[in-house]
Amino acid sequence: MKKWKLSAVCALLVMGVLLAACSSNSNNTPSNTEPGSTSSTQPKSTDDSQATEKPKEKQNISVTVYDRGNVPKTEGTVEENRWTKWINENGPHNVKFVAVPRWESREKLNVLFASSSAPDVIFEVAPHIKNPIYEQKQMMPIDGLIESSSTEYKKLLEEYPVLKKVGLKADGKLYEFARLNEVAPIHTLLIRQDWLEKLNLKVPATTEELYEVAKAFAEQDPDDNGQKDTYGIALSFQSGFVIDQIFQATRWVVEDGKLTRNWENFKEMSEFKKKLFEEGIVDRDYLNDNNGAKAKQDFINGKLGIYPLQINWISFVNNELASLKKNDPNAKVVPIAYPESPAGKFNPAFTNPVQATAFVNAQAKHPEAVMDYIDFLVKPETARTLKYGNEGEHWNLNANGCPQSADMEKSKNEVSWSIDLQMMTSFLPDDKCGKIEVDFDPASNPIHAEGLEMYKAAQQIYLDTSKPYVEITHPEHMPQLPKDLDLISSNLTKPIDDIWVKAVVGGKGYTPEQAMKDAMDTWNKGDGKKVEDWFENWYKNDSANAFLAKDIYDVLKQQMGK
Repeated sequence: MKKWKLSAVCALLVMGVLLAACSSNSNNTPSNTEPGSTSSTQPKSTDDSQATEKPKEKQNISVTVYDRGNVPKTEGTVEENRWTKWINENGPHNVKFVAVPRWESREKLNVLFASSSAPDVIFEVAPHIKNPIYEQKQMMPIDGLIESSSTEYKKLLEEYPVLKKVGLKADGKLYEFARLNEVAPIHTLLIRQDWLEKLNLKVPATTEELYEVAKAFAEQDPDDNGQKDTYGIALSFQSGFVIDQIFQATRWVVEDGKLTRNWENFKEMSEFKKKLFEEGIVDRDYLNDNNGAKAKQDFINGKLGIYPLQINWISFVNNELASLKKNDPNAKVVPIAYPESPAGKFNPAFTNPVQATAFVNAQAKHPEAVMDYIDFLVKPETARTLKYGNEGEHWNLNANGCPQSADMEKSKNEVSWSIDLQMMTSFLPDDKCGKIEVDFDPASNPIHAEGLEMYKAAQQIYLDTSKPYVEITHPEHMPQLPKDLDLISSNLTKPIDDIWVKAVVGGKGYTPEQAMKDAMDTWNKGDGKKVEDWFENWYKNDSANAFLAKDIYDVLKQQMGK
């Protein structure tokens, strides 16, 4: 196992907000304990004999779990399925799981805390959701709890001090548990290469060429069925966000050494989307596809030529790609670089190298039981089971000594959706089996062979430190505004977002130029300048100690051995 040197770790000063989705991958070095055991139940050494402590009494605790709607009906619900049952059978305490809709977690958590019914442990990655909870003193400090009750997480903290930096709050106390991730592209732009070849088109290198290819995919019958029933490109949900990134339509950009609010790039992005919408190149009902399910189905059914998405690579290969190939064995999908836009050419977003994932409710009745549960999740053997399933049933060790699926269909149906139970799993420390690449089984699975080729191509294309990172940092490391300014920013977000949507779907009578003017007027009238001044001052005075794009690239270079 590699250790980060202290000098490298200290460079990661995290400010604490994809979804990639979001994204995740493997285990620590195995310990000597089995799933379900805790340090307090292990034999305790004496001078001349072994004395076994009485097992702890199981307590009742409650924890949240993201609900993505991806648990098969045959497997139960996100709150009760084979893996939540496994946790309760093998873990140290009785756990009640509380579902939180993945993309509506802020609203759900607000209701739970307002009604004093929030669970004991909250699994959440977004700082803009967590920080108000901290400010309302609804988080429990965990420094003492870790010191007095933890074994596994305490050991991980000692080995990787950067985990503590992520969880520290303004009062200097530790409030959040965190994990380490492999740096991998979490957004991608996929294209039907077989359609490019059929229509004698080249891979688009600019956004104008991207428009031309999407138009051809929508109008020139690339599936050869004699009907005009294909879409050029997806715009709904995360697909639209990837298009935003191509144009660097991000709220904050650095210009002339200053951090400033971004307007011009949003105008360029809106002009591009408006042209696609008005010419029928995209699904005109894309706004109602608010979770991307329709776009995913269009891709699977062979009706979508360009698919921008937030991606979990193994899940995508096991599900979307496998289903597409079942429907059309000749389909060929490849990742392509973000085309050059008027703003430039960028890398997409990456997984967060150091991610805070959980905190304890200040009202938790059994904090020691909570710590036992966190330690149980951190154990490599627990993480391995939740990720791969049961040895001999779902996986066997391959020639490299890493888990490999024994039955892809069984793993897809019974294991692939368990990712949100793995939010305490650190993937980076395991050099042998902790990388996304080792989860592919190319020797015995043709879909995995194709998926691995796709993933390696994406790494080559996107993990390119010569191109700028699209954001100033990973969203989860953006600085947290003071409460009054955060309220101003929050109140302005939706009205301005709605203006840009109107610029796309509002017809010829409402132009992106007018939208930019209206967005800027809304910002200024709503005291947005105060927010802008705060960010400018933060960047001038504090960014040197912040975890920015450069630090992500430093971790990436270390990971790649450069």
